[in-house]
Amino acid sequence: MVSQSSRPPDPHPREVVRFYLLDHETPVGKAIDIALLSLNLLFVAVFVFETYPHSAAIDAWLWRLEVGIAGVFLVEYVLRIYGAANRLAEFTNPYTVVDLLSILPTLSILVLPGVVTFEVGFLRVIRVVRVLRFYRFTRDEEFFFGTVEAQTLRAGKLLLTVLVLLFATAGLFYSAEHVANPGVDTFGDAFYYTVVTLTTVGFGDIIPVTPGGRWVTVGAILAGILLIPWQAGRIVRAWAARDRVDVTCPNCGLRRHDADASHCKACGHVIYQEYSAEG
Repeated sequence: MVSQSSRPPDPHPREVVRFYLLDHETPVGKAIDIALLSLNLLFVAVFVFETYPHSAAIDAWLWRLEVGIAGVFLVEYVLRIYGAANRLAEFTNPYTVVDLLSILPTLSILVLPGVVTFEVGFLRVIRVVRVLRFYRFTRDEEFFFGTVEAQTLRAGKLLLTVLVLLFATAGLFYSAEHVANPGVDTFGDAFYYTVVTLTTVGFGDIIPVTPGGRWVTVGAILAGILLIPWQAGRIVRAWAARDRVDVTCPNCGLRRHDADASHCKACGHVIYQEYSAEG
């Protein structure tokens, strides 16, 4: 079966747009992937850098950079909706929702400069979801142009889960605490608190002083308990399945047994008699 990315695009503009947004093989598709990933990294870096003190000139430069990148992401968002085979499904896709939320604060400040400012708390919280865009780039094994094996991609997702959890928690904690908490002046302070807290070290030099900060901490701990073991379990199961052979038990029908198994682990029926005889 020929993959979608290896087929030439249909002449219709919607088909062409959808093809290149999903493609990982053609030069144009690779260039789009690399450009979007680089812009995501830069977008996140701008968010972090904005939390540190700097001059008015740098402030203006960062704002122009953020608006420019947000404009590119807005074009990408519109093109994804336009080119989708099912526009409603694409519009409600979690990745697409994150794409919109990640640029909504910047667009709101740009469209309503007299009403919305950088200091609005809920906007700082929404801007944290930018980091979730990285999950769009790890959805399939074709990313990195087919050079990433399934096991490597799963391990990468586990690392990405940890980093996203730390980064998102730090951003949310910074948004909730930086005004009221003297120990949280920059994103780095919030990130330090997050790492120390989620690794259960707990030095106690930074503690949440607002209800929002406390709830962010509770949510992060619960998310860490649930998400990290879940991703790790998927990797372990995949690694275990990799060493199994596709032999079906004639008694209970269980498939895929360990290579050195002589009996079915479900019912105990003798298996691999033929392999033993051949050996």
